Amino acid sequence: MARAQGCCLFDTAIGPCGIAWTGRSLAAVQLPEATRPGTLRRLRRYVGEDVPEADPPAFVQSAIARVQALLTGARDDLADLPLDMEGVPEFHQRVYEVTRAIPPGAVLTYGEVARRVGEPGAARAVGQALGKNPFAPVIPCHRVLAAGGRSGGFSAEGGADTKLRMLEIERAQLGEQPGLFD
Repeated sequence: MARAQGCCLFDTAIGPCGIAWTGRSLAAVQLPEATRPGTLRRLRRYVGEDVPEADPPAFVQSAIARVQALLTGARDDLADLPLDMEGVPEFHQRVYEVTRAIPPGAVLTYGEVARRVGEPGAARAVGQALGKNPFAPVIPCHRVLAAGGRSGGFSAEGGADTKLRMLEIERAQLGEQPGLFD
């Protein structure tokens, strides 16, 4: 778990998100829960209960603006935002690296991510790693679907409905396309 210096909530088109930071990187990013206090509670599960709410430094303000834009349909992959991976298991880091490379509007399946991390047959482990993603939507786990184009799970509030809403905002092309079916 990254040792965050501060955290805050910010409004987006899908509800209040949370963000926490260290001196130079993001320690966690949280999609909305049903309530603002719920979002803050879930964010602090990643960074610790004692992390104070604070005004974000400039690099975090920039990250917030980009996440807000992404959640209104901007085509920003957020790939250059610095993430603190301290305490993140190595397999999860590999999954997050592949997932982070999926551009807005595109999707992969859990099986395709497993193959790209060199672990064919580990689709379920990929899903478990994405379920523990401390950086959604900067690491866009919503862009990973189950085989056959099914939505699969999603740990954010609203589950698969939230996942599909985020893909709709990105104008993702779901259906028969290369890279969607295993």
